[in-house]
Amino acid sequence: MYKYTDFDEAFVRERVAQLRAQVERRIDGSLTEDEFKPLRLMNGLYLQLHAYMLRVAVPYGTLNSAQMDRLAHLAETYDKGYGHFTTRQNIQFNWPELRRVPDMLSDLADVGMHSIQTSGNTIRNVTADHFAGAAADEIADPRPVAELLRQWSTDHPEFQFLPRKFKIAITGSPNDRAVIKSHDIGLRIVEQDGVRGYEVIVGGGLGPTPMIGKVINDFLPEAHLLPYVEAIVSVWNQIGRRDNKFKARIKITVHEHGIDEIRRRVDARFAEILPGFSGVDQQILRSIEAQFAPPAFKTADTRGYEAARLANPAFRSWSDTNLTPHRAEGYAIVSISLKKHGATPGDATAEQMRVMADLARRFSHDELRISHEQNVILPHVHRDDLPQVYAALRDADLATANIGLASDIIACPGMDYCALATARSIPIAQEIATRVDALKIEHDLGHLKIKISGCINACGHHHVGHIGILGLDRAGVENYQITLGGDHTETAAVGERAGPGFSATEIVPAIERLMLGYLDLRETEKETFLQAYRRLGPAPFKAVLYPETARKEARNAA
Repeated sequence: MYKYTDFDEAFVRERVAQLRAQVERRIDGSLTEDEFKPLRLMNGLYLQLHAYMLRVAVPYGTLNSAQMDRLAHLAETYDKGYGHFTTRQNIQFNWPELRRVPDMLSDLADVGMHSIQTSGNTIRNVTADHFAGAAADEIADPRPVAELLRQWSTDHPEFQFLPRKFKIAITGSPNDRAVIKSHDIGLRIVEQDGVRGYEVIVGGGLGPTPMIGKVINDFLPEAHLLPYVEAIVSVWNQIGRRDNKFKARIKITVHEHGIDEIRRRVDARFAEILPGFSGVDQQILRSIEAQFAPPAFKTADTRGYEAARLANPAFRSWSDTNLTPHRAEGYAIVSISLKKHGATPGDATAEQMRVMADLARRFSHDELRISHEQNVILPHVHRDDLPQVYAALRDADLATANIGLASDIIACPGMDYCALATARSIPIAQEIATRVDALKIEHDLGHLKIKISGCINACGHHHVGHIGILGLDRAGVENYQITLGGDHTETAAVGERAGPGFSATEIVPAIERLMLGYLDLRETEKETFLQAYRRLGPAPFKAVLYPETARKEARNAA
């Protein structure tokens, strides 16, 4: 993985010193909060509902054991003993004292971490497939390209005051685990006739106006990626709307001008700036790639793993659910669920972070990943080591066997923390997970993505959930809308609103009806919720959600 150069070290230290001086001026009153706001946002420091919140960057979701240990230290020393992993592959600390934030950033800099550009109208943390470098279906590891994009975008003089925030995601696999079609720019590594390049998608996004991105270039040569991405951002920076923040994202620009006109403008800008790159970006990329060489995998057999599966039903259930095939024979990708039934999705205590760091050191070639689904990944674990990994996770309360199932819920912090939220997310997620566990239907339900947002900004990705839940304020009362049929993968789709919303006391019973109804509606036990919805359409699912309406319609029809 990438290690700081002397330049990186000096750059980050200088930013820490700048913020330290700005914090001192805010505390002594030399800066008002309005004056301080743009300065703190440049360093990922928000003012939330109850306190400041620091968002720490985990670029493309990759970190090592020392960095995870340092996050544990921050949680214990500056916060309330835990951190919250987000859908941007970052971590948030919700309770830091303002005066101590520069110390937090200095501690992070000691292990090659920072919070730069995790907020503000700039290019945010570049995200990637959380199985990058390990997945069996991968064409190439996308993280070197993500690192190149990070270096290029950090403090880019043209792109520090964009019309709105800008997000880039990249995958090296045909199976999209990075939600690339819901980003401002989505990149997929592809091959044509043995030649590698990129499919470039532009104009995706969620929020108040959800849109699936459109292909602007179906095969961009590898060497042209950086100038082409710069051309896209440059064109949007020139013509994107600044009169209304809800219409400022590039998805609106693409919608208003049309993809053909955007393509024409991007191609023209690309032709202008391409000569200025002169291959320097490719030289930098080659040096970055050398730091992402695969680890030295061992070739031991897996008889111990198979024996453990036969001997321990709980281990077998966990391994059936939380493991993903690895590109190296005898290895597996381990997904650690941060979604114990009834717990806050994405939260991890300092002690749990230390356990995960230790497991990475001992069993995963010192690598961890954060997923956009708010879980943690050990990307390279030999199968014979899995019984020891499972035992340690079980002891740390991290062995919930629910990856990809109904209780593996994505949820934003909602009104418990966020100043923008209009409804609670966390309690609803907790109640749904607890109910699913009580009914013992989770494995019968199979692959089911439930996503919850506490406002229209859609930080919980509810638009692309198989079942999406959006919390809103209706005359001072929390009201929850349900969307159905969303999909964040390569077959991406925005979910359809099912009908009227439900109160806070009604929403969990409504979701229960929906899940039980699906079990009756599916054609076979292998047909997933999304497959059943696409086969049948919304009508039978709406009838399950709104039984009184269905009965009235039936009586009228009779």
